[in-house]
Amino acid sequence: MNFARDILEAQPPARLALVELGRDGERREWTFAEIERLIDASAATLVYRGVGRGDVVMTLIGNRVEWVAMLMGCFRIGAVALPCTEQLRAKDLRLRLAVARPALIVAHERNREELKAATPDCPILWIREGAPLCEGPALGEGPLSHEGPPLGAIELDEGDPALITFTSGTAGEPKAVVHGQRYLYGQRLQAESWLGAQAGDVVWCTAASGWSKSARNVFIAPWLTGATALLHDARFDPHERLDLIERELVNVLCMAPTEYRVIAKRATLRRLPSLTGMVAAGEALNPEVLHAWREATGLDVRDGYGQTETGQMTAMPIGRAARPGSMGRALDGVSLTVQDGELVADPRTVPTFFLGYLGKSVERVEGGWRIEDRRDRGPWHTGDRVSEGADGYLHFEGRADDVIVSAGYRIGPFEVESALVAHPAVAEAAAVAAPDEERGAVVRAVVVLRDGHAPSPELARELQEHVKRETAPYKYPRIVDFAAELPKTASGKVRRAQLRKAR
Repeated sequence: MNFARDILEAQPPARLALVELGRDGERREWTFAEIERLIDASAATLVYRGVGRGDVVMTLIGNRVEWVAMLMGCFRIGAVALPCTEQLRAKDLRLRLAVARPALIVAHERNREELKAATPDCPILWIREGAPLCEGPALGEGPLSHEGPPLGAIELDEGDPALITFTSGTAGEPKAVVHGQRYLYGQRLQAESWLGAQAGDVVWCTAASGWSKSARNVFIAPWLTGATALLHDARFDPHERLDLIERELVNVLCMAPTEYRVIAKRATLRRLPSLTGMVAAGEALNPEVLHAWREATGLDVRDGYGQTETGQMTAMPIGRAARPGSMGRALDGVSLTVQDGELVADPRTVPTFFLGYLGKSVERVEGGWRIEDRRDRGPWHTGDRVSEGADGYLHFEGRADDVIVSAGYRIGPFEVESALVAHPAVAEAAAVAAPDEERGAVVRAVVVLRDGHAPSPELARELQEHVKRETAPYKYPRIVDFAAELPKTASGKVRRAQLRKAR
């Protein structure tokens, strides 16, 4: 097997593969024939610079066609891709460099200062703005091109490493998750039963390069269904996001819950005629936000659930009305159970299950890799607390360490947060535990207000009463703090562990 070869051979050469929107406003369309030539050039560039099968290649590029080509070039020659988001700082980059030990870094020149501060000890291939030229210390310069015959695709096994993605680090240091070749092929399940794109559709997954959702849904899942992928290399702007959906005739939209929330709060939602489907994953979507998007577009945002380690495991089914607060049902063939309130998976039924953590069950050794496949070691305890209805629909309640136990009551933060953001003054909110002598812990809410509202003791009391009305009275936040913003990971997830320590 070789994913880069197999997926391209399945596409008509003239079919539109990518639409690329640059930061400078330039727009370019790429057919599969053009993409294949660029992938071949990328693979040849990697080989020319000494990268071989099993070597790690780190990218710091952004949502550009060069990022796509480099990842696919890695898959073609059997190298292991380590895509990183450009939001990482030197400290974050040093962690990844130390753990993954890349043989080569491919980076856009706009990341030069931060990457240099991380002091990598391997060559760097710089991508220049406006020209497909690369340079690197002691490597000379040369175009990203290949004039000879195409490189032959290396035959690989499903357990050969393909991709390293780091967890978000919401509760501690990020972990290096190693995925095998099976992860790439296994994306077909969620691509067909959750993302739902059809041949000829335009799919926009807005995730920044470097996160697990970007690696699977920016271009891999669309291509598996014959769809076109949209790349937008720019920072998030809620008003621009809606304009681009209209202008580019986007059919399927995949965004983080934070983006759906912010757009609903800070922009004017409207009907988007080209859209046929919207999906979200990463954390639970608040019912208030779901309602706002449905009212404006006539479509449901279909939630789904997965982890960096597992890939997608649940989905709100296509063609059925979304259930607010539910992350759907297990994907076909995936075995999930709820044990003592925790979601547990049978790894043998999850086609995108990881090989293991780098440095633990997966190690770099001379001449290759040593892998003790985590799939063969029994049930996977997700650490996420969920409830399950009689019809198999699952509801996310929070990470096991995020659940608040107050006077014997177990309180999931999501329900409190959903009630808070339903208040017209609240833009964002996070609920965490705060120690209390009598109750053991109480609910503390950290609230970001919408424009035009100011913090006050009166507003804090109003929010407390609002939560009492929206949920069970014992769930209301006894402490309400106001903040300019919530601490988040680069992927947009709230760092609740940081909030717990902050008081």
